[in-house]
Amino acid sequence: MNKPWGGRFKDDSSKLLEEFNASISFDKQLYKEDIFGSKVHAEMLYNIGILTYEEKNNIISGLNKVYQEIEDGDFVFKIQDEDIHMAIEKRLIQLIGESAKKLHTARSRNDQVALDFKMYCLNQNKEIRLLLLNLIETLLDISKNHTKTIMPGMTHLQHAQPISFAFHILAYCFMYMRDVERLIDDYNRNNYSPLGSSAFAGTPYDIDRNFTSSKLGFNSPCYNACDGVSDRDFALDLLYSISMIAMHTSRFAEELVLWSSYEFKFITISDSFSTGSSIMPNKKNPDVAELLRGKTGRIYGNLVSLLTTLKALPLAYNKDMQEDKEALFDSCSNIILSLKVLIGMLKEVTINKDEMFKKAQIGHITATDLADFLVQKVGISFRESHHIVGKIVAYAESKNCDISALNIDEIIKQDSRITREAKEVLDLNYSMNSRKSFGGTSEESVKYQIEFLSKWLNEKQAR
Repeated sequence: MNKPWGGRFKDDSSKLLEEFNASISFDKQLYKEDIFGSKVHAEMLYNIGILTYEEKNNIISGLNKVYQEIEDGDFVFKIQDEDIHMAIEKRLIQLIGESAKKLHTARSRNDQVALDFKMYCLNQNKEIRLLLLNLIETLLDISKNHTKTIMPGMTHLQHAQPISFAFHILAYCFMYMRDVERLIDDYNRNNYSPLGSSAFAGTPYDIDRNFTSSKLGFNSPCYNACDGVSDRDFALDLLYSISMIAMHTSRFAEELVLWSSYEFKFITISDSFSTGSSIMPNKKNPDVAELLRGKTGRIYGNLVSLLTTLKALPLAYNKDMQEDKEALFDSCSNIILSLKVLIGMLKEVTINKDEMFKKAQIGHITATDLADFLVQKVGISFRESHHIVGKIVAYAESKNCDISALNIDEIIKQDSRITREAKEVLDLNYSMNSRKSFGGTSEESVKYQIEFLSKWLNEKQAR
């Protein structure tokens, strides 16, 4: 019996149990965090007199060797070792002998796995944040070049009012800004070390949790050992934040798919981020954007999966919690790859300004401006002006033209109270730039939004 917990058992584990019980096939991703945590734990054990100076140095040297073996691909992961923690400990014993067995003093696999997993989540949080900042910077670069580029703004996917392309893109910048702020909040809320909680009730050893917490980069130790080993809120927070990022990305991807179609022609996605058809040689498919949209379903599923796993678990640690990792690993790897691909695609996209302007001349999108003009300049109530402009739109439809293409005499014929100045408000540029209210689509307002986001971005990148 060579299991670390085997002293109480008479019979060897079933091979089927070993396969069912083991997590090493996926939790081996935590080797960096596990080794880092063990090295700091060894330092603490030396400080309180559990390890000698020589034992501490041997353990740290041995852990460094194990780390290098894993990095070089020379480490052999075996299902019999159950998990990454036991695999590293077993190899450490092989390398330095009996002193390695002291490393687990005042520590349980419960707080060890909670520590490793939490550090992994916090590290992923930072990596995702950096990618989001890069994405926002990329979107801002696009926006700066398109404050005058007019496109049809839409509601219900129908032409509504003229806006600038920059204004539309900036909406996504603000979505991703909230994602960054959400991740920062998650990080600060969860930056408490579970190491030292032991199995769940603490330990009789006079350990220094403040030392290990500080060395590992946490704000402080968690305040309740039972919560320390059973808490997986940090994983749920990250999964939720990733789900929000995926949702925002999916909305953007949907628009990229639409905009790249022949019906829109707003953008051209580069060949390096497009694919073709196996049967239709004319096709250029926006598969990257479609996959960005498609990844969202599995990311949502991972969040629901862990919520469901945790929903009825009694305190403290339960083996069910082993199911927390694969879902999170999957979501992290997919959102990181998705953000990298989106950034790359956006850096090569071509914006077809003429097509956008051409489409903005369809759908009577300055009709609201005429209604507002009748209210502000003629003194007609909005409800009545809405009705009058509706009649003018119907007249334009009968002539198979846009309302902006009507001459002023045709417009006045629909209602004699309309003055000749009304023609000016039907101009697309005039309409767009008239919306100077805070957060509006005017060039002045959009430049302010860009300035605000640029300042926010510089502050976050400087940290």
